[in-house]
Amino acid sequence: MRFARSAASGRTPRAAWSNRGLAVALAGGGALLGWLLPHAERSHPLGGLSYDPAAAQATLGAIAAGIITLTGFVLTAITLVVQSVQNMSPRLVGVLGYFERSLVLFGALTGTAVYALVVLAQVRDDHVPRLSVTLAIVFVVLSTGAILSSLAGLREMVTGGGLVRAVSLRLHSALDHEWQEPDHPGPRTGVPSGHHAGTTEITASQGGVVQRVDSPAVVALAARHGIHVTCLVAVGSYVEPGTPLLHVTPVLPPAADVRRLTRAVRLGPSRRVDHDPAFGLRLLADVAIRALSPAVNDPTTAVQATDQIESALLRIATRPLGTATLHDQDGTARLTVVRPDWAALLDLALSEITQYGADSVQIHRRLRALLDTLARACTPARAAALSRYRGTLDRLASALPDPVLIATAAVPDSQGLGGPGPDGETSTGTG
Repeated sequence: MRFARSAASGRTPRAAWSNRGLAVALAGGGALLGWLLPHAERSHPLGGLSYDPAAAQATLGAIAAGIITLTGFVLTAITLVVQSVQNMSPRLVGVLGYFERSLVLFGALTGTAVYALVVLAQVRDDHVPRLSVTLAIVFVVLSTGAILSSLAGLREMVTGGGLVRAVSLRLHSALDHEWQEPDHPGPRTGVPSGHHAGTTEITASQGGVVQRVDSPAVVALAARHGIHVTCLVAVGSYVEPGTPLLHVTPVLPPAADVRRLTRAVRLGPSRRVDHDPAFGLRLLADVAIRALSPAVNDPTTAVQATDQIESALLRIATRPLGTATLHDQDGTARLTVVRPDWAALLDLALSEITQYGADSVQIHRRLRALLDTLARACTPARAAALSRYRGTLDRLASALPDPVLIATAAVPDSQGLGGPGPDGETSTGTG
């Protein structure tokens, strides 16, 4: 039995809407305050710096003109940063959301300029709103502080290390939120047997990328109706209209709750790190292989990306992976979701770096150190999966053009080159 419903379309994240709303509020608030405060000062004179009408007009005009010019410079700087980030990976711009946060700065600058212009229109020969003019100067100081803070962030964003650290923070947050099943009291029941006559298949009526499966919402609905839901699509996968999304066993809930179930499978135009840890690994690998391309030839940035990949894999190494079954508070299986297993994550994180770094001694040494670190943290079964990459590194190292390079590449080094060896001495290929 098939039941076609539309999966929820991806929406702009709440934080993005908050940034846009705050930007509009700052710009509009500047105009409103610039109108109301001078009127209030006509009937209730307030304190502030002493200006004659000509000086007040000159000051407000200079503030408005300077802020408008400065806004253009800031926009140019952010455009250059966006281009630099896109050179690392075109997917990083949308993931890091820096432009959305910059909207608040634009709102503050626009609000300051509009405030100054509106106050300027209300300066008269017989009345200078002293507090209003003083506040314009205060707003300039605050805007300058915001710009300096933003520039410091821009400097961090244009470096490979800064980008991979930003991605890593988002990745770690996603790992802690998505790939860690909470413990529930009570005995746990198994998953109901497969696709029998009581199974209903819910399909997508539109295409998109699966950005998230809202597991808590699905488990709560399944517990309410005594059903089990199997999610047939993995987070990060693209689905066409008509693609099966969910199997519901043994009975279909009311139509309103079916809509809630399908909204829990959230579709959008592109993947997002927040609920898709595998995409975070994808981005880090993208930065590394871009750095290893002949056009860039920057293995040190690739080593920095590998540092963050190692950190993420260490967090993943001891967690349950693969297809997961989530239970309700009574321990009854309510939701089965598809997740990548350990071997798939290793391939995602390491295979392309190994391939494109085949001629780089730094990459050989850094990957060997990564494999050693993971082997100490993994279970024996997962540690065995690392042997494939050891063998690959051995074969690639043997193809290097000089025996000294071959010997150097065989030494694990967490810094790539120049780091301390296992005995505390600086690691070299000659011992």
